[in-house]
Amino acid sequence: MKANEWTSRTELLIGKDALEKLEKAHVLIAGLGGVGAYAAEQICRAGVGKMTIIDADMVVPSNRNRQLLALKSTEGQRKAELMAARLLDINPDLELVVLDEYLKDNRTEEVLSAKTDYVIDAIDTISPKVFLIYNTLKSGHKLVSSMGAGGKTYPGLIRIAPVEDSHGCKLAYLIRKRLHRLGVRSGFDVVFSPELVSKESFLAVENEQNKITTIGTISYMPAIFGCFCASVAIRGIIDAG
Repeated sequence: MKANEWTSRTELLIGKDALEKLEKAHVLIAGLGGVGAYAAEQICRAGVGKMTIIDADMVVPSNRNRQLLALKSTEGQRKAELMAARLLDINPDLELVVLDEYLKDNRTEEVLSAKTDYVIDAIDTISPKVFLIYNTLKSGHKLVSSMGAGGKTYPGLIRIAPVEDSHGCKLAYLIRKRLHRLGVRSGFDVVFSPELVSKESFLAVENEQNKITTIGTISYMPAIFGCFCASVAIRGIIDAG
């Protein structure tokens, strides 16, 4: 088998020059849950040559209804390690940076100091999400951010749009509000859905870091959000220059 045979279908679709752009690109994915793991897999399968993956969580039973890495056999294992093994099984030549940590404060700026062609934000808690977005833009990197996939069931309403055009999504509203305080009103795309969310989908939780409620989810919605995010990054890299 030729070394590049596994990317032959991709090359047939987009051409050799575009594939070479992907092979030379570096994509950073923050968050490897319901959205981020699917985004990371699509980035890898598209032939991107370097990836940085970031997540500090481990698999728990409630992840199994929607998360790519969550199996009965992987409960209690680190998401970053599981994702790394999966990506390298897809592309053994992948240059991979694995960060099993929560990004915060100066560490975020340090990670973003590396040359990066695209950042995919799949963090699901507001404060670290805003901090990553703000510092990514400040660093001059291109960015796509996933908004709320929870509480929604209809994929036909999912949209890709500039952040200032997002609507009907509570998470997007809160992110825009926080970013406005930091002087940011535009500059990146988001994946969002304006589908109405039932109040019955929410449940109050206690003793969870950065979280006061949890929301119901269905298997396919976070996966689609992740695939949409990956598509933005892949097309952005191909179209660059």
